[in-house]
Amino acid sequence: MTIVPDWLDEIVSRETLEDLEKFHALFLRWNAKINLVSRSSAPELWNRHIWDSAQVWQIAPKAAHWADFGSGGGFPAIICAIFAKNTNAETRFTLVESDQRKATFLRTALRELDLNATVVAKRVESLDSLGADIISARALSRLTDLFEFVAQHMTPGGQALFPKGEIWQTELEEAQKTWTFDYKAHTSHTDAQAAVLQVKELKRG
Repeated sequence: MTIVPDWLDEIVSRETLEDLEKFHALFLRWNAKINLVSRSSAPELWNRHIWDSAQVWQIAPKAAHWADFGSGGGFPAIICAIFAKNTNAETRFTLVESDQRKATFLRTALRELDLNATVVAKRVESLDSLGADIISARALSRLTDLFEFVAQHMTPGGQALFPKGEIWQTELEEAQKTWTFDYKAHTSHTDAQAAVLQVKELKRG
């Protein structure tokens, strides 16, 4: 039986948990074939990847269009799309993943879980503006590079949500040399040294 963390208990319905468990099972089957995450982290899938992604949904504002870059194994986008489905949120997700095998996995997950999302199997920099209200990315690149994508693809008034590891403050200071922005750092529930950065009002210079 899957144990839901106390800090998520109020937002994880029975239907949401059932979908998360379906995704967990599907992920493990595919990970054995195409290595979506390292074999060493697979046993920690719930805490290290699923619940870690759920906290992104927990702080996200309402949005019509959510774009996720470097979606890989579906974190955080598929987890957030599952929450959206089961809370009647009308958010449409675009998952951008250039690796064709991972894109195939993502499409399979979206179909089997009946999620309001599409997969674009291209590199982010090759796309026309997506006009997203929310942009997320997990373990894709440093903030300075991510902000280039945000500037191209986010609508005015939108927000970016970036889970970052223990060097997030160093990345933040680096980005502040070439960008101005408002931000809030939410301490991660799954790693006290990590944070989810919520960024808005991004401007160059």
